[in-house]
Amino acid sequence: MSNALRQERLMTVIRGPHLSEKAHIMAEKNQVVLKVRCDATKREVRQAVELLFDVKVDGVQVVNVKGKTKRFQQTKGRRPNWKKAYVKLAEGSSLEEFFGAE
Repeated sequence: MSNALRQERLMTVIRGPHLSEKAHIMAEKNQVVLKVRCDATKREVRQAVELLFDVKVDGVQVVNVKGKTKRFQQTKGRRPNWKKAYVKLAEGSSLEEFFGAE
C-alpha cells in the first residue's frame, strides 16, 4: 500500500469521541474513548491518533460492541455493531483542546 493511501485510511479510522460517564472517568486517568472503524486494528488506531492529534500514545485497547435489538410495535430491528478504542496517552500529552476541558 502506498504511503498516500495509508495516510488516507488513517484519516478515516477515527469516527468520533464516545461520550459517556465512564469516558469522563477515564479522561481523569489521561485516557480517551473513541469510536473507530469496525475493521481498524490497534496499530492503526495508535497511528491515527498520533497523526491527527499530534500526541504520544502509550497503549490502545479495542472493544467490539454488539448492536442492540430494538422493537417498535410489531416491527423488530437491530442497531449496527461498532467498535470503540480506549487510548492511553503518554504523560504530558492531552486532548483537552479537542474534546473540551472541564
